Amino acid sequence: MSLILVGALLAAAPAPAADTAVGRWKTETKNGVVEIQRCGPSICGRLVTSDLLRQQPDLKDGNNQNAAQRNRPLRGLMLISGFTADGDAWTGGQIYNPDDGKTYKAKVTPIDANTLKVRGCVFVPLCKTQTWTRIR
Repeated sequence: MSLILVGALLAAAPAPAADTAVGRWKTETKNGVVEIQRCGPSICGRLVTSDLLRQQPDLKDGNNQNAAQRNRPLRGLMLISGFTADGDAWTGGQIYNPDDGKTYKAKVTPIDANTLKVRGCVFVPLCKTQTWTRIR
């Protein structure tokens, strides 16, 4: 098979199935719930709730490094965005951590229909990976 044909086949490879990552996911920490949707050719995810939001529904993004954004509500805040389909994963995106107010490079990898691996990195290899579980 010629390299041109192989390249064309790779370029035409389907993106990860939209419904694989789309849905509501329970995070590993603070009983967070993130709702992931399709955002054009990408995916994005907003914070639905967490232990702190159940106690303080009007909680703001007080740890944001940008002082102008510290008054925005945490509920509904975009946490993950900017991904590109890469085989079975979503790469090149970012994840925002409201606990420290920082944004990290991220990768979202569906393991199966009910499990996502979400990795955030300051830079590789300084990464942290969480396993998120689908909420039915």
